[in-house]
Amino acid sequence: LQAVAMETEEQARNRFQLELEFVQCLANPNYLNFLAQRGILRDRSFINYLKYLLYWKEPEYAKFLKYPHCLHMLELLQYEHFRKELVNAQCAKFIDEQQLLHWQHYSRKRMRLQQALAEQTQAQPQTAPPHGNAAAK
Repeated sequence: LQAVAMETEEQARNRFQLELEFVQCLANPNYLNFLAQRGILRDRSFINYLKYLLYWKEPEYAKFLKYPHCLHMLELLQYEHFRKELVNAQCAKFIDEQQLLHWQHYSRKRMRLQQALAEQTQAQPQTAPPHGNAAAK
């Protein structure tokens, strides 16, 4: 007979928190460069772990992510060519710069959209909803 160890609720919560923190670390290209330079991204068991972590792409888990860009990096890490390129510090620097440009552009665009929505909302007259159900009469 082989005993199967059941995970306690506290162990499950700790594993969830550790995996959440680790997945979000993948958004940092300098950390990925660090892993690549130490050969960790060539380790078969680590590559399998990265595959296991793809469950974070599911909405019920992704909603906990503060840095959703980590999911894109997790997806790219599934490819050997990308893992090999990360050894090069210039590759990590390029990714870092692209992330910065994305967030700068995203923030400005989002601000403009929010301002336009606020102006549109202020321009529309507020009307009270009708009382009762007109369709039922």
